[in-house]
Amino acid sequence: MATTYKVLGQVAPAATTLTTLYTVPALTSTVVSTLSICNQGASTTYRVAVRPAGASIVASHYVVYDSAINANDIVMLTLGITLSTTDVVSVYSATATMSFNMFGAEIV
Repeated sequence: MATTYKVLGQVAPAATTLTTLYTVPALTSTVVSTLSICNQGASTTYRVAVRPAGASIVASHYVVYDSAINANDIVMLTLGITLSTTDVVSVYSATATMSFNMFGAEIV
């Protein structure tokens, strides 16, 4: 099995839109080590969800829900989340001033 450490996803979602940050490729497992959440504007809130096999969003998928982030601030989440083929990490921001960067390893 080969392990590749990499930037798994980067996105700056539109306001109030659940957006895919990362989808696990076919025949691959993934370990998410860190999620960087950067706010480039006024104080706001954000969400992070893991959707098994790309399922439609439900309340149980959220690992963070409406967490506050100060103006011009950054939050670093050390996660250690394991994902299987076709699992999806989705993010959401109440404003369009956020960026999300996820780092980890893909195992093939």
